[in-house]
Amino acid sequence: MTERESTQEYGQGLLTGRVAMITGASSGIGAAAAALFAREGAAVVLTARRADRLEALAEEIAAAGGRALAVPGDVTDPGDVRRVVEAAVERFGRLDCAFNNAGYATIEASLHETDDEVFDRTMDVNVRGVWNCMKHQLPVMLASGRGGSIVNTSSTAGRYATGASVPYVASKHAILGITRAAAAEYGEQGIRVNALVVGTTRSEMIDGAVRQVPALEQAFIAPQIQKRMAEPREIAEAAVWLCSDRSSFVTGTAMPVDGGISAQAKAG
Repeated sequence: MTERESTQEYGQGLLTGRVAMITGASSGIGAAAAALFAREGAAVVLTARRADRLEALAEEIAAAGGRALAVPGDVTDPGDVRRVVEAAVERFGRLDCAFNNAGYATIEASLHETDDEVFDRTMDVNVRGVWNCMKHQLPVMLASGRGGSIVNTSSTAGRYATGASVPYVASKHAILGITRAAAAEYGEQGIRVNALVVGTTRSEMIDGAVRQVPALEQAFIAPQIQKRMAEPREIAEAAVWLCSDRSSFVTGTAMPVDGGISAQAKAG
């Protein structure tokens, strides 16, 4: 566990004074969210498996005047997740919001050609990972009496029968179910739970897939009204809004940030 923190005031943004936990923070949407949450005033607790990436990002945030705590861990391990949440409370005194963003995907294959190991890994990261995080985040938010906001990353594959692999589609549907059920259960206690329905976003994972199968580039872009992929920061902006008081009457939603796919797609 490492900390890089500046005593300098970092600004007056949407999340000033908040403490936020971000998973999958070593790259892509998670890294963009870490920087943006900090820029908006939050103390950020970052977790992912790649410790070196987390450390570098924490240092960048501190150099810009923010507060960041890097706690390497795997969201599929309940002990790791508990340790991250405990570290947030130990260092910053509480946990106000969380962006459960860690995810896993593979190149598409037909259901009958998909290895059981791929199904298990996809469900472990995408579903159990969110479950583990919420399992440990919610008690801290409840104990504080201040409420809180949790944002889970789903996908257009969580609403439609896209061309993504069956395990991925199933996992992202499950995230929406967990989000809605938790929002209903904890709403009266001041905890809001929402999900982002994310369109294809530039990331190491996507770039790797395109390198393996170049035709995927156009396949990813074709459904978008804007005819481009999202940049990670564009998804992070939506997460910041859902964690801020600007969205105080929003809970149980599946918020599309998908370049217009939802506007023209038919449910699968």
